[in-house]
Amino acid sequence: MKSKSEAEQVKTPFRILVVDDSDPFRRFTTSTINNFPGFHVIGEAKDGLEAVQKVEALEPDLVVLDIGIPRLNGIETARKIHSVSDCKIFFLTGNPFPEVMREALSAGANGYVVKVDASEELHEALLAVLQGKRYISKTLAGRF
Repeated sequence: MKSKSEAEQVKTPFRILVVDDSDPFRRFTTSTINNFPGFHVIGEAKDGLEAVQKVEALEPDLVVLDIGIPRLNGIETARKIHSVSDCKIFFLTGNPFPEVMREALSAGANGYVVKVDASEELHEALLAVLQGKRYISKTLAGRF
């Protein structure tokens, strides 16, 4: 008898909001996440204010958020999201600096993955965060 996958052992499908100002990268992230069993992207946003509005309207389980987005940067967006929702926040960003990662985590993020590590780590990282664990990109592990 086959055992259930990690995603199936937890509530599924997971409802995800993807926030990134780069149209091609946002579409790539959405497509990638939708290919993971038990994951469903329910919306996308291009900036921080739109992200907060969509969190209120769509009630996702998780927000995948970039740091460098317009109107509200990712860290301010995370703080605003936490004021209106108890969803988890996961940073997927090009920013590899430990001090920025520390600030993101202190703003309430549950995970932080540098985009260059995403192809190898995204699925594992999303599962960990949705299961209540903290996940830090291997590029930054041990640097906080």
